[in-house]
Amino acid sequence: MGADRALSLMNDMLWNAALIAGPVLLITLVVGLLVSVLQVATQIQEITLSYVPKTIAAGLALIVLGPWMVAKLSDFSRSLYLLIPSLGS
Repeated sequence: MGADRALSLMNDMLWNAALIAGPVLLITLVVGLLVSVLQVATQIQEITLSYVPKTIAAGLALIVLGPWMVAKLSDFSRSLYLLIPSLGS
């Protein structure tokens, strides 16, 4: 396997990782931002107020988006396994 093919596979892996993790990270970021704005507006400085909503939002996002994430990861893994015979030649 050449270096260009290895770099292409690495690029595909990184893009798939970003695509799979992106929605959950974005949802967590938005919820964290909303909680921070609420904390600033009300001057409530409770530390658990920022962690609990983000954890719940991430859990709900994983429940809702989980099947899509697993399907995307399975498709990528399947394409890698199908690529193995062509790597030897």
